[in-house]
Amino acid sequence: MRWLALLPVAVFAFLGGLFLKGMWRDDPDTLPSVRVGQPAPTLTVTALPGRTPLTPNMLTDGNVKLVNFWASWCVPCRVEHPQLETLSGTLPVYGVNYKDAPSDALRFLEELGDPYAAIGADATARTGLDWGVYGLPETFVVDGEGIVTYRFVGPITQSVVTDTLLPEIEKARTP
Repeated sequence: MRWLALLPVAVFAFLGGLFLKGMWRDDPDTLPSVRVGQPAPTLTVTALPGRTPLTPNMLTDGNVKLVNFWASWCVPCRVEHPQLETLSGTLPVYGVNYKDAPSDALRFLEELGDPYAAIGADATARTGLDWGVYGLPETFVVDGEGIVTYRFVGPITQSVVTDTLLPEIEKARTP
């Protein structure tokens, strides 16, 4: 019966250890992703009318690429759009239109431009769930073998491109 008295202390110590471990991880502001280091999940997307459809074999074509989850109703997606257009000049950027009406997505692209080499529509959020997306925008760096090497949550700004994405892209290009 004495061990029952120590149980709350043990639970508290265990939780305290978990919290401390979380505070001293590499970058406490980033959210970890179980997808990093793993093959990119299967793309279960449909075509967006009039756009090059995103297919699963595009992720294993030997080239580093970005996979960007976005939607027309997402205000931060508008903020990051110019950076995606700039990045699309240096590597393929694939878009996954998340939980959006096709007409709204097409209007968004007509208004702001289309930086995507190919686009898939994820109206049911199945692909988003498989990739671990919980908020938009989210962008993944995928190496030439189809392995997710980095995940960025939030809008891509110029400083994010320079300080974070370009170094991660270079790492993904290095065998």
